[in-house]
Amino acid sequence: MSQSKGTVVLAYSGGLDTSCILVWLKEQGYDVIAYLADVGQDEDFEAARKKASALGAKKVFIEDLRKEFVEEFIWPWVQSCAVYEDRYFLGTSLARPCIARGQVKVAKQEKAQFVAHGATGKGNDQVRFELTCYALYPEVKIISPWRLPEFYNRFLGRQELVAYAKILQKNMNNSQQEHNIPVPVTPKSPWSMDANIMHISYESGILENPKNHGPDGMFTMTVDPTKSTDTPDKLEIEFKHGVPIKVTNLGDKTTHSSALELFMYLNEIGSKHGVGRIDIVENRFIGMKSRGIYETPGGTILYHAHMDIEAFTMDKEVRKIKRDLALRFSEQLYNGFWNSPECAFVRHCINKSQENVEGKVQVSVYKGQVYVLGRESPMSLYNEALVSMNVQGDYDPIDAGGFIKICSLRLKEYHRIQNTKMSKST
Repeated sequence: MSQSKGTVVLAYSGGLDTSCILVWLKEQGYDVIAYLADVGQDEDFEAARKKASALGAKKVFIEDLRKEFVEEFIWPWVQSCAVYEDRYFLGTSLARPCIARGQVKVAKQEKAQFVAHGATGKGNDQVRFELTCYALYPEVKIISPWRLPEFYNRFLGRQELVAYAKILQKNMNNSQQEHNIPVPVTPKSPWSMDANIMHISYESGILENPKNHGPDGMFTMTVDPTKSTDTPDKLEIEFKHGVPIKVTNLGDKTTHSSALELFMYLNEIGSKHGVGRIDIVENRFIGMKSRGIYETPGGTILYHAHMDIEAFTMDKEVRKIKRDLALRFSEQLYNGFWNSPECAFVRHCINKSQENVEGKVQVSVYKGQVYVLGRESPMSLYNEALVSMNVQGDYDPIDAGGFIKICSLRLKEYHRIQNTKMSKST
């Protein structure tokens, strides 16, 4: 028997790609440890464990990361209100550093010299996985099969992977045994999916033509808004330091306070009303445009509620700076730089900005939309007496005249020059 090339921890999903990659890595002479992270995807983890073991994984690790994913990744996103290119709520971008961090922990624990993943060589996830691994385990070596000519020239696509999963190979005794990778002969869906507790993404296949509509039966996390219930759910969401700490259904009085249960409940409500569907073309970090369809039910509810309580409690000029930070954070996160010094700095600044962001927001969730109904906060900067049309408050209207005149100075000077230029040209 040839000597092992070393131990590799593979980010394993149990699907076709990573199942084939597991066997292929063994063919190349590696001892393979399969790592499965539960970040809230709908997966039969025990079946995946048995499959990985049957395929020859030396060990299989399955970790429930849902709680830390919500508290350490989704909550900072809620505080930030970060949206990539004005539309994408970054669900996959948040999950990748969480998964890779767990993968690195196992690699160090098992003294593995290598980590591997099944991300495509054209996408963002390869960057997100690998930057996290290099940041947290600088000496690690990374195997990315979809960037290796010997792999991608052999497996041009799913058809070749299915064939590989079924071909017979001779074992050491020259007897024939099947790879025994249990996969469907044809794809379940003519697109690819990636899911976690925050969202589901759909891309590739028939969706690569940006004109093609996403089929009605594609969505798995939310109901069609046109077919959703005719009764809205009214919720009260309480925030502390910009983080949701309690949700109460104002109708049936259901209440949740723990981070994971709170977020799962908001997913349930958002799903019921078809909230959080978007269809976009976005700019990948590596330079190409891609079409993606996303479902983010609970995250969409929190985005609108947090945006409202933040506007209610945060100083105007601080909020301007914070919006700039949110834009930077969205790009850092999307591009895979969660563990960079600049991203740590931006997260620190955003967290600092949230010190007074507390209070309660009431929202109505209905037919694909989130409607803000009202809000209250002990840290409110809203002064009813000051803003009221019926009460003078601590404000003298006569002062507005001088304010307006000062603001007009630069406008007068600008148009004086413009008029001078026009006179000279005639």
